[in-house]
Amino acid sequence: MRDLTQVLKSAAACQSKVLPSGLTLLVKPMPDYSGAHAIYATRFGSVDASFTLDKQDGRGPVRVDLPAGVAHFLEHKMFESEEGDAFALYAKTGANANAYTSFDRTSYIFTATGKIDESLDVLLGMVGKPYFTEATIAKEQGIIGQEIKMYDDSADWRLLTGLCQCLYAAHPVRSDIAGTVESIARITPEMLYACADAFYQPANMVLAAAGNITMEQLEAACARAGLNEPRTPFAVTRLRAEEPLAVARQRLEFSMPVAKPCLGIGFKETPLPEGVAGLRGRILCDLLTELIVGGTTPLYRRLYDEGLVNPEFDGDFLALDGCLCILFTGESDEPERVKDMLLDEIDRLRAEGVDEELFRLNKNRMYGELIQDLEQIEDTASALANSFLHGYTVYDELQTLADLTKQDVDQALQTMLSRERCATVLIHPTEVNG
Repeated sequence: MRDLTQVLKSAAACQSKVLPSGLTLLVKPMPDYSGAHAIYATRFGSVDASFTLDKQDGRGPVRVDLPAGVAHFLEHKMFESEEGDAFALYAKTGANANAYTSFDRTSYIFTATGKIDESLDVLLGMVGKPYFTEATIAKEQGIIGQEIKMYDDSADWRLLTGLCQCLYAAHPVRSDIAGTVESIARITPEMLYACADAFYQPANMVLAAAGNITMEQLEAACARAGLNEPRTPFAVTRLRAEEPLAVARQRLEFSMPVAKPCLGIGFKETPLPEGVAGLRGRILCDLLTELIVGGTTPLYRRLYDEGLVNPEFDGDFLALDGCLCILFTGESDEPERVKDMLLDEIDRLRAEGVDEELFRLNKNRMYGELIQDLEQIEDTASALANSFLHGYTVYDELQTLADLTKQDVDQALQTMLSRERCATVLIHPTEVNG
């Protein structure tokens, strides 16, 4: 039987290179697959609302304050250029392309089975040549305005944003990733160019790929895009308002068209450091949610068997710069009872410790899922990009999980998931008259 370390290293193995421009390339060749998946991502998301930018042009650092939704708006605008729409170019290569913005990153992706080099050219070209005008911004404001209204109709999204607004007083995680119709109306070309200059620098980005693709292909595409030339990065400092550990408000209730009441319970925690130093905390948060309300737990079986929650009731966590919270969400006809049962179960686990067998089962399941993900090209490329942007490697993640013990979880429970740092969001079904 091979040493566990060698097994982990083999599963997480990839090729890496840093170009003279500062761009990091990560690739896991998987020649048995017919296609390839590529991700071009930057450390820039909705929480990057204020920063200083020094372009070394003699003006010194310039402060930039953004309305909510700029990172997401910029993602949309990157698909447009003076030559036309990038989706039209992808249509010629046969690639399936998309993009998404989260709280702390923006990612541009494609999957292709042919003309991979041409698709790489489209990907690097569209992100490398921003083009904004007043007219194109005005057009996009209407399109994204419709998208915002669509999210306003999503109970799951309203639970998440409501919990963030309850838990945080100053952190920009309070704002919707897409912003509001009012906030995006304030976006200007100058704001978008400032964000592109600050965060779309090669040194702040990663190009990750997996599948029937090689490092040589990535290098050649980057050379064609001018990314082999040395670049002096602009100095950027992200600005964060001081955030207290106490919650901003303990409860929020509102109504919207839902079939059943929707419940969200959030716990505000001490933020984690970036990089490997914060990795153990991330994995602990993930494991804690499974040990409290996962499908194999006593609490979940009670809730489900008594018809108190829907099968989708579960837990998750959000870890960002200056922000860490653990969230439990789902539907329930008796939300107050569910909340009490959840808080009582956390108290019990804190006093008694988690079940040894349940810990082992969930740890092994998480471990197996991580390994299994590395057998799929989309998940592998995502894992490479995500780990890099967080400041660690896929191997670090596997090794940290392998080293985690029941005692680590029991110790974490002594300081986390405090009732004093808990907030509740309740969505009531809108009453229909007539």
